[in-house]
Order: sequence, then structure tokens, then C-alpha cells
Amino acid sequence: MKIGVLSDTHFTSLADGLTFMESLCAGPFADVDLVLHAGDIVHPDLIYCFDERPLIAVRGNCDEPAPELPEKRVLEIDGFRIGIMHGWGGPGGVVDQVLDSFSDEELDVLVFGHSHYPLCRRRGDLLLFNPGSATDRRDAPCHTVGILELNGSVEGTILNLDSQA
Repeated sequence: MKIGVLSDTHFTSLADGLTFMESLCAGPFADVDLVLHAGDIVHPDLIYCFDERPLIAVRGNCDEPAPELPEKRVLEIDGFRIGIMHGWGGPGGVVDQVLDSFSDEELDVLVFGHSHYPLCRRRGDLLLFNPGSATDRRDAPCHTVGILELNGSVEGTILNLDSQA
């Protein structure tokens, strides 16, 4: 299974968000089976823009509360347990905060956002995965999204969108 992962899109305009999501689905997410959004979608209707692919999202600190956007989730996909949460606070402490939030869970992958900075790193058997931001890189070197591949093991890849433009 191939999963597209994004976070921190911060779209206030539905039209801009739809245009971006269409280009993402025609490009780096063209062959994904599922999309995970780790929060800060901002425009609430954008959770419905992946018609042909299921979208599973969580609420970020810039999102309005909504029943379809819980603060955190644990998913079981192809025998792997994936935790997903946005995160909060200063960029230096996000990893520890999300790890603490899932300390009572056995996970294979922990997907999070908030820092706008991509991360794909193992901590023991756990893959820590932050796709960065596709639209607002802040201090990150480029705009990014991620791909998770579940094929007997879990592999993560960060994709530089600036090099694909």
C-alpha cells in the first residue's frame, strides 16, 4: 500500500486549495491508495477534495473543531499501526510531545506536522514521519510532502516539491 502524507497546507481559499490538491493528485500522489493529512488544513471543505482516494485527517491548531477531525488517531493498515497527530508548541519540542501523547500505544509509524519541517527518522522500531509543509516551508529548505510504503515493512520518503516544479 502506498500512502500520501501531507500537513500544514493552511489554505484559506477553497479555490486555491482545490487547484493545489488536483496538481498533487496528478503528480506525486498519482498512485497513492490513501492520503493522510496531519492537520492545519484550515479551509474545512478541503477534507472532501480527494474524491478517488480516502483521506484521513486530524485537527491542527489552526483548524476549527469538527467531528471528522479528531486531535489524534491510531490506524491499523495492512498490519501496521500508524499514529497521527498534528503537534503543538515550539518546533524543538514537537517530537517529544507527540511521542508522549502516544506513549501508551504500540506503533510502527508516528505521523505528525506542526513544525513545517520534514522528518523521516527511526527511533528504535518506530518511524517518526513529518511530511513538512507543501505550501508554507517557513525555515525548511523546500516545500515537501511524504510517501509511506507498506510492503512487509514500512518505508518513508520525503518528496521535494520545489524540484518537481
